[in-house]
Amino acid sequence: MAVFQKSFRLSTRGNCDVVNISDPVTRAVTESGIRCGIANVSGRGSTLGITTLEYESGCVKDFQRALDLIAPPNSDYAHNARWGDNNGYSHLRSALVGTAKSFPVREGRLALGTWQQIVLCDFDDSPRDREVTVTVAGE
Repeated sequence: MAVFQKSFRLSTRGNCDVVNISDPVTRAVTESGIRCGIANVSGRGSTLGITTLEYESGCVKDFQRALDLIAPPNSDYAHNARWGDNNGYSHLRSALVGTAKSFPVREGRLALGTWQQIVLCDFDDSPRDREVTVTVAGE
């Protein structure tokens, strides 16, 4: 079994910024030369998430609104009191969404649905430089 790994960086705006990362992930899968296997997409940090959605403005707004209901940015979090900051909600959102996802690789390509894009969600309260690692394993 072959394993290929590549990282890329991107800047985000914070505050539930949702960024479509399908293209750089697709490029990494293509570059790997692996025809059949699995691609793991992992974001580095504890205030971001990796997930999929239909990347269009309505769906992004619905996703952001749902997260505001589940983990509101203006609530009182023990993390904020412990560390003297205001991003406790960011850590909770990251834990709920998760920082990594895996996808099948079939015939040298990601096997995603027609309207399914891979996104990085920056839940922190300020802009960040983020790193994403794509690991492709297979034959």
